[in-house]
Amino acid sequence: MPGTRWINLLVQQDCRVEICTEKKTILSVEDIIALIGNKCDGVIGQLTEDWGDTLFSALAKAGGKAFSNMAVGYNNVDVDAATKYGVAVGNTPGVLTETTAELAASLSLAASRRIVEADEFMRAGLYDGWLPHLFVGNLLKGQTVGVIGAGRIGSAYARMMIEGFKMNLIYYDLYQATRLEKFVTAYGQFLKASGEQPVTWKRASSMDEVLQVADVISLHPILDKTTYHLINKERLSKMKKEAILINCSRGPVVDEEALVEHLKHNPMFRVGLDVFEDEPYMKPGLADMKNAIVVPHIASASKWTREGMATLAALNVVGKIKGFPTWSNPNAVEPFLDENSSPPPACPSIVNAKALGLPVSKL
Repeated sequence: MPGTRWINLLVQQDCRVEICTEKKTILSVEDIIALIGNKCDGVIGQLTEDWGDTLFSALAKAGGKAFSNMAVGYNNVDVDAATKYGVAVGNTPGVLTETTAELAASLSLAASRRIVEADEFMRAGLYDGWLPHLFVGNLLKGQTVGVIGAGRIGSAYARMMIEGFKMNLIYYDLYQATRLEKFVTAYGQFLKASGEQPVTWKRASSMDEVLQVADVISLHPILDKTTYHLINKERLSKMKKEAILINCSRGPVVDEEALVEHLKHNPMFRVGLDVFEDEPYMKPGLADMKNAIVVPHIASASKWTREGMATLAALNVVGKIKGFPTWSNPNAVEPFLDENSSPPPACPSIVNAKALGLPVSKL
């Protein structure tokens, strides 16, 4: 895991730290059981691992009380199984917001200006002079950005696109994004006072309204039964022919097979994907699409964020081992990330804290 602070914090709390040095990218259940062995108080794992009944049973038998994903998501974790065996499950929210939003914005810009296609064209030695129609893309200024899921990451992305490119906003969320609305209103007033066209916002009554209206759509929902294949053949057909679709949330939110067909039949429709249905694999045909930008799940891959994720995951595990309470606000993680001071005596984020009856920090 990145950085050294996470391991130093564990050692300072008198933990013996065993680090897996297997060359495999993804560990199997059998691999992890062997690593747990006969005695293990806690595990820091990755979102590529299948943490279900088998692993939590093995961890509990070895005396384990804590597991933490080095990730904000925990779709790979059967939280009910962990609770059954008395194992606290940690995750690392609060540290990925801006980094993930930045990648979504990067993919939006790269797709709109066809940067990856142009780069490949240049490297192949095909450029023989300026042409009026060469890699013509989309101007973002004055267009409409659509956000589906205006939580922390979705709102951060929206602000970047609005303030950076003066785009108008339409969003869909079950809850009103009041702070985001106030920001867009204030920024619009600033632009108007400066003699420019003000930006606007609208909270859509349905997700389909966002798909029909927006020029660039970024997906930021949680993944559950209601959002599986949220973007399917029918919904893709409702989008503009030259729209841009960005997904830095969860792969199964998009029906990848339907997306491939849509890309084939709509060459000016473009997509930027950081996550996939069956990682590390892509559905057949996706890699051949020139109008698709695909990157390997790197939304959180800034040095500061990844080191922070490692620190939070370590503190979740050592905090449970030491009997510390759970932090009251898992998104307010700055006190844990300040390298110039000792972290609070608390677990930054335990998703099944309530189910386990764990105390909450009063700090």
